[in-house]
Amino acid sequence: MVKVFDGTLTDGFFAPQRFEGTVADCEVSGTIPADMDGVFMRVGGEFLYPPLLPNDAPLHSDGYVSKFRFKNGRVSYQGRYVRTPRYEANLAAGRNLFGLYRNPFTDDPAAKGVNGTVSNTAPMVHAGKLFTLKEDALPIEIDPVTLETIGFHDFGGGWKSQTFTAHPKWDPLTGDLYAFGYEATGLASDDVFFYRVDKQGNVKHEIRIKQPYVSLIHDYALTQDHVIFPFACYYTDMEQLKAGKIHWQWDRSRPSMIGIMRRDGDGSDLRWFKGPERCFMHVFNAQSEGDKVTLLAPFWDGNFFPFFPNIDGSPWDPRRAQAFVRKYTFDLSSKDDSWREETLFDTSIVDLGKVDQRYTTLPQRYAFTTFADPSKPFDRERGGDVGRAPVNSYARFDLEDGVMKSFFAGDTHSLQELTFVPRRGSSQEGDGYLIGTASDLAEMRTELIVVDAQKLEEIARVYLPFRASTQVHGYWWDAEDLGLAEKEARA
Repeated sequence: MVKVFDGTLTDGFFAPQRFEGTVADCEVSGTIPADMDGVFMRVGGEFLYPPLLPNDAPLHSDGYVSKFRFKNGRVSYQGRYVRTPRYEANLAAGRNLFGLYRNPFTDDPAAKGVNGTVSNTAPMVHAGKLFTLKEDALPIEIDPVTLETIGFHDFGGGWKSQTFTAHPKWDPLTGDLYAFGYEATGLASDDVFFYRVDKQGNVKHEIRIKQPYVSLIHDYALTQDHVIFPFACYYTDMEQLKAGKIHWQWDRSRPSMIGIMRRDGDGSDLRWFKGPERCFMHVFNAQSEGDKVTLLAPFWDGNFFPFFPNIDGSPWDPRRAQAFVRKYTFDLSSKDDSWREETLFDTSIVDLGKVDQRYTTLPQRYAFTTFADPSKPFDRERGGDVGRAPVNSYARFDLEDGVMKSFFAGDTHSLQELTFVPRRGSSQEGDGYLIGTASDLAEMRTELIVVDAQKLEEIARVYLPFRASTQVHGYWWDAEDLGLAEKEARA
């Protein structure tokens, strides 16, 4: 029996391709900066088999890890599936055994007892190891040279949560990793475990707390003194899961909440602040000054995901799916449990924001992300009908002078998430490059764009002869972070 994709979830440029590949020396226009020696790692989803159920979420696609290796002014590409237990079980069965996103009660009985994570959200490098992440399971270690899957990693048994965030943070002053797991003790549990892991990969500190209600904590923020956990409205419980519903539903009757506690404490000082309806997905950065905590984040006005239904049955409203650069201020000396919100720029953006990671937890000047610039042209004859305006531009927001600068990718291009690459030898914030992949909808291929992060001018473009896998998150690491010189020499 032939199994085909019917376009229910993905078609056109983003239709699954179901192959693994290598390009040893990519075609390039412009000049790759000679100081770029490292890897741009991407993790996303690529369905191996069609979904078992038609109302499944695209977030349930199989994990796919890809790598752009920069060295000596040249770039190579490599892409492979993350061989999760789910992937192996599906491959053995020749079909998808897993039902709705993060709901094992909807799985085929043949999937019973198999860890259903797809590990398709983000890459992580720590203590010289490469991992793929999905917040419903432990990290999966990946060989950084071959991209072969090694297996689940629990930091020598020190990580006690059953889950691990897709957005860990690093203290740039110590190199320590800070991360958490929500639903830490099992499906629909309200437990959140927070950890500090030293540079050698050893767990050094643990804090256990409870959520006021079980909700999605996708990203969080770290300061030199505090941890900030934002969540809102996405809700789950065992009753709705056993009823065969998707893991998350949007319940706007529940308050938006942001929890703050000391990162080196025991959790007893945790405070929950409440505010208006927002969709808390990703953050830029945060700082602490005594009892004042500030958070910079590109939060959405309302439910961002049309495939996570409104719990009251109302239709998804695209007008609420808008994000802006916002600043949140909390006064820990006050008994008031609300916050102050400021919208710093009036440009609607994509919430996949980045900063110069050397300034995480520290005062910063710049924030970077992508957005759809309606003033720029789109060639519908060549690029096709893409519905909403394509994400066609990079943005650099100067938080000091209030100025936004932008870069336009092209009139048939749709951009995925960018990342910042520091210029070697420079410690100046924002001195480096912005890189990310662009979907050329006319040529049906993926391009990687290298842009000067100060001038917002293109330096080089790398061309793949095919459509690369869809990316959720991607990051840059220098070759030294992974010990690539030695590992590549041994391979």
